[in-house]
Amino acid sequence: MLDAALIPQLKAYLEKLQHPVELVATLGEDESSARMRELLGDIAACSDKVSVRLDGDDARRPSFSIGRPGVDMGIRFAGLPMGHEFTSLVLALLQAGGHPPRIEAEQIDAIRALPGSWDFVTYMSLTCQNCPEVVQALNLMAVLNPGIRHVTVDGALFQDEVQSRQIMAVPSVYLNGEPFGQGRMGVADILAKLDTGAAVREAEKIATKDAFDVLVVGGGPAGAAAAIYAARKGIRTGVVAERFGGQVLDTAGIENFISVPETEGPRLAAAMEQHVKAYEVDVMNLQRAEQLIPAGADGLHEVRLSSGASLKARSVVLSTGARWRELGVPGEQQYKGKGVCFCPHCDGPLFKGQRVAVIGGGNSGVEAAIDLAGIVAHVTLLEFADTLRADAVLQARLRSLPNVTVITHAQTSAVLGDGQKVNGLEYTDRRSGQTHTVALQGLFVQIGLLPNTDWLKGTLSLSRHGEIEVNPRGETSIPGVFAAGDCTTVPYKQIVIAVGEGAKAALSAFDHLIRLPVDAAVAEEVSGG
Repeated sequence: MLDAALIPQLKAYLEKLQHPVELVATLGEDESSARMRELLGDIAACSDKVSVRLDGDDARRPSFSIGRPGVDMGIRFAGLPMGHEFTSLVLALLQAGGHPPRIEAEQIDAIRALPGSWDFVTYMSLTCQNCPEVVQALNLMAVLNPGIRHVTVDGALFQDEVQSRQIMAVPSVYLNGEPFGQGRMGVADILAKLDTGAAVREAEKIATKDAFDVLVVGGGPAGAAAAIYAARKGIRTGVVAERFGGQVLDTAGIENFISVPETEGPRLAAAMEQHVKAYEVDVMNLQRAEQLIPAGADGLHEVRLSSGASLKARSVVLSTGARWRELGVPGEQQYKGKGVCFCPHCDGPLFKGQRVAVIGGGNSGVEAAIDLAGIVAHVTLLEFADTLRADAVLQARLRSLPNVTVITHAQTSAVLGDGQKVNGLEYTDRRSGQTHTVALQGLFVQIGLLPNTDWLKGTLSLSRHGEIEVNPRGETSIPGVFAAGDCTTVPYKQIVIAVGEGAKAALSAFDHLIRLPVDAAVAEEVSGG
């Protein structure tokens, strides 16, 4: 079952086990059960501290639990945790075996202090890049707190369960049988939802922080680069981000980041965060900025957060990135997560054998249609313009697929549904003016990005597209406030460009700081007076 190249790596990891680990499987007579039996046998063969039992009696077949001999630690995989979830499997083995978790001590204490009983179920797909963070967070919480249990369910394998709960997007998390959350979540996100006082405590903590020399707002590639370049100048640097990693977390394959031939978004985001934290940078994650107040008499800019806390800084770098552009048509909001999707890699497997549509004929839309064509029964791609805008090689590949229909001059006018989930879409032919209906079960929107700058309207100069206007130095219309990345007017929204723009903005901020008038008290201190 395991690839030969993986076995030496797994053996090396399992040498870190401090306690014996027992895998208890509940199997059937199907092919997936046979593969699970083989997988568990391969794992046990990699370490004498891992044993396997095949006498489990769980309702889901095939599935297996991870614990210690005689101790149920509340971790179960219903399905084969391969693909993106193989790392989740390895981490669960290590943590169940006593290997210390790599999270802050404060978070460990908060998890252990959670009272009561918490039964989580996460529905995932093996191609989803957002799912592993949720799975790994809840598995770790189960290890640390005996009141927490977590089952990871492969939605593609347990289709009946997925359909009965009308799950049309992953990851979808249920707590004690009720919907808990959807989309990417880490330990901090989950704790914030379970521990209602956590957000208040964090806001109080932030409110006590001294002013920064450079405050970076946003934790994507531009923000990470800005933080690193600022910190290397030896000045007090902070990063406040709603989600460290930004859009990169939702990016599948990355093959154009120079010097890295191939990587994945979450892996690159983790590397960026690790690089930032290698310096003395104060990273404040899960914090959303909602107002920028330009510097007054004290020379300090203020960034107010949705939590109620405020941060002050002598200079600010805005790198808030962008988000998926929505259609803005009737039915879209109603059926988000119920057939209206934005990530084909994550949610595509849930529509196996069904009919779907992709809106958008650029590279991302055509790539999505190609990927989905290998999973679903049929793909209809709709493009507003008269021709597709994707690269010629992608268009050629798309048109070679027998289960894809391309419709141009199509203006999507409504998303249709039965009140519970999507069952079609309506579009207008821009040439004839006629309205047409397409029957389908899923809709993937791939029509570009919108800058995350709504909170800045009326504060500084924005373009007609909502992008922050910057000059070649990354300066905005407010002295001391700089901007970088996809939220700005810089053309070509690419990771490598955002990184360069972030570095440039930080260098411009430093140049601004060293040219500010020297405070009299500071001058006296430096001179030894």
